[in-house]
Amino acid sequence: MNNENNIPDEGEVILIDKPLTWTSFDVANKLKRACKFKKIGHAGTLDPLATGLLILCTGKKTKQIDTYQAQEKEYTGTLVLGKTTPSIDLETAFDAEFPTDHITPEILESARLALTGSITQVPPIYSALRVDGERLYKKARRGEEVEIKKRNVEISLFEIDATHFPLVDFKIICSKGTYIRSMVRDFGQLAGSGAYLSALCRTRIGAFELKNAWNLTDFIHQKRLELKLEVDE
Repeated sequence: MNNENNIPDEGEVILIDKPLTWTSFDVANKLKRACKFKKIGHAGTLDPLATGLLILCTGKKTKQIDTYQAQEKEYTGTLVLGKTTPSIDLETAFDAEFPTDHITPEILESARLALTGSITQVPPIYSALRVDGERLYKKARRGEEVEIKKRNVEISLFEIDATHFPLVDFKIICSKGTYIRSMVRDFGQLAGSGAYLSALCRTRIGAFELKNAWNLTDFIHQKRLELKLEVDE
């Protein structure tokens, strides 16, 4: 008699470098199907146009998802001053242009300082946040105007490098619930211009670092080898 289904699934914590254009759900779904996981979830959504660290938990380890989601996050990325898009990234087309000639290093530093420490921000309308039971991005795509509540977040580090202005490279360490696209939007406004996010990578969640993450294809290949060995045994 096969008692495989009665064996408790202790689960595992998997670190994946999320590929560009994939949703976090895409990664979880791919792993579930390819690696025969019965139960899997991710600890913290990454936008499709972001890359970097995604923590996935399987089996009993899914109970730890809330703990991982609550930990601080670290990001690196690039914003571009002078243009905006409705989604604040390149998922949507440019909708406005703004001057940048007036922007000095002092203005950039003032904007950086204003977005460091305990701040309030309004999440982007193009987000997976739910309002009245529906994802905001669905309302945005229908052109609906929605009142989005501000939230308090903690930005413990915000470094910028404007060597290649109007591109501004940045590094951010922040609390749970922080929207980097909101920071980019607010940074552009504080600089008397507009801005959009051109690249974003999550490099750390708590003690978990991107350098220790698997390439998605490599992980699936390795897991399938392990499953084959188990069957052969």
